[in-house]
Amino acid sequence: MPTSRSNNIAINPPGVKNSYNLRIFLLLLALALFIFILGARLFMVQVVNHKYYESLAANQRGFSTTIDSKRGDIYLAGSPGSTVLVATTISKNMVYAIPKEITDKEQAANKLAGHLGLSTKDLLAKISGNGSYVPLTKDMTDEQAKAIESLKVKGIYIQAQEARFYPESNLASQVVGFLGYKGNDRVGQYGIEGNYNDELTGRKGSLGAETDSRGRLITVASRNFVPARNGDDIYLTLDSAIQYKAEEVLARTVKDHGADNGSVTVINPKTGAVLALANYPSFDANNYGKVKDLSIFANQVAAGDYEPGSIFKAVTLAAAINEGKVTPDSTYNNTGSIQVDDKIIKNSSPADFLGDQSMIRVLDESLNTGAVFAQQQIGNDKFREYVKKLGFGQAVNFELPNHGGNLDNLNKKGDVFFATASFGQGISVTPLQIIQAYSPFANGGQLVRPYIIDRIVQPNGDEIKTDHDPGDQVIDAKTASTISAMLVDVVENGHGKRAAVKGYYIAGKTGTAQVAFTDRSGYDPNRNIGSFVGFGPVDDPQFLMLVRIDNPKDVKFAESTAAPAFGQIAQFILNYFQVPPSRQ
Repeated sequence: MPTSRSNNIAINPPGVKNSYNLRIFLLLLALALFIFILGARLFMVQVVNHKYYESLAANQRGFSTTIDSKRGDIYLAGSPGSTVLVATTISKNMVYAIPKEITDKEQAANKLAGHLGLSTKDLLAKISGNGSYVPLTKDMTDEQAKAIESLKVKGIYIQAQEARFYPESNLASQVVGFLGYKGNDRVGQYGIEGNYNDELTGRKGSLGAETDSRGRLITVASRNFVPARNGDDIYLTLDSAIQYKAEEVLARTVKDHGADNGSVTVINPKTGAVLALANYPSFDANNYGKVKDLSIFANQVAAGDYEPGSIFKAVTLAAAINEGKVTPDSTYNNTGSIQVDDKIIKNSSPADFLGDQSMIRVLDESLNTGAVFAQQQIGNDKFREYVKKLGFGQAVNFELPNHGGNLDNLNKKGDVFFATASFGQGISVTPLQIIQAYSPFANGGQLVRPYIIDRIVQPNGDEIKTDHDPGDQVIDAKTASTISAMLVDVVENGHGKRAAVKGYYIAGKTGTAQVAFTDRSGYDPNRNIGSFVGFGPVDDPQFLMLVRIDNPKDVKFAESTAAPAFGQIAQFILNYFQVPPSRQ
């Protein structure tokens, strides 16, 4: 019987076929996902970020560089036709060490110490480590740098850099300001350097060009060149000789009386040109980083608010005379004090000069009660109008930042606020405002605007002359002449005698102001600010000056501090201008 054989046919289980299909599906899915991601990436590169990668590619085959502009210079006026440079840019050299490259540190210190102005011990301490960078000095001249270079000390390097230099150091430092840092950028700070930073800086330029694979310029390729524009030069109205004298006398006066600080402002009362603007303490702009008290950088003439005291009495008398309410010979009965509302106002010496007193005597002896009398004759509204007309209560239109003072009390109800303001109490002003307000007394009634920039000269030589408003006629010429004569009497017969200059008629007024407490109401009996403001010669004024001495410790009244300083500077100015004496 034949033997039967079965067929050996492999049959795949159903699960095997499904697994095969799944693998194919996943492979196709992965491929599709890859294509999608690749497409998305290409879309991002070629479309969305096209500009970025185009720029990146351009950078790889080209270069661009910034071209610095030269900062402009600042000048004061010198002798006729000349100028004095007070701020400029020079080339200096920075010396630095890479200690890890110095093989014999002791020998290096011995060679270099004298050239760097350091002791051998101090220099050795600086380079003793294994650091990669130690600055040693940044103020080397070219000659000094060459001397160090000739020593050929390994690990010592010299790098040239531009530096701002102030040839006159402290002279007019609060006016000039300095070039400091704001983050990593060098910018002007304070004074002209700060307020005219854009004009002095100019505009940076740029250069862009294509290079080959080795970084060499392609001469036939296009170039993008924007030239730098150097900064403007600024010429100030300050007269260097008068500025120097003002600073000298001011420093001596502050020191002699142990005062906290002081200022002197001198202008031409006909034009408003500032001839001197001095502050003490001052600072060396080349070493501004050594100043610990930042308030020293501030210009007290423009931003130093204070209650003016009796120098304000001339403002009150001018208003009353201009309104025809009083004359120099008008009298009032002085009892030493006067009640206004519920306050008693006294003279500084209540027992003196009692009885009938003229307006001339009010200024001569600085009688508070007389100033109140004059203010009451014109009324509160008219008084406030004149105070504002003479420039108080708003910042002066000046080239440097300045304060507007504070007249809030003149907006309050109550006669006492106007009464105290009549002799300069309860309101705050700046020296710049006082100078501006006194200008009509010296020039026939016009309120001239003080200005400190004479001209700005652009790199191409074009000059920009600053516009100067001739000023409004704020009081009659007759009133100005009358007040001027009354102020001469103050110097001749009143508290201003120590401001006199032999051979000349000088007009002026003293003011001793109380200083309010900062943490409570009332005034500090141990503090005062002495001022003297005046002009001369009275028949043809060449200068108008305010001297302010803050908190002298040895004397109480301005006639002993500010007035003598005024007289010394006035004597110098009259000699300097060669003004002939008008009397014996």
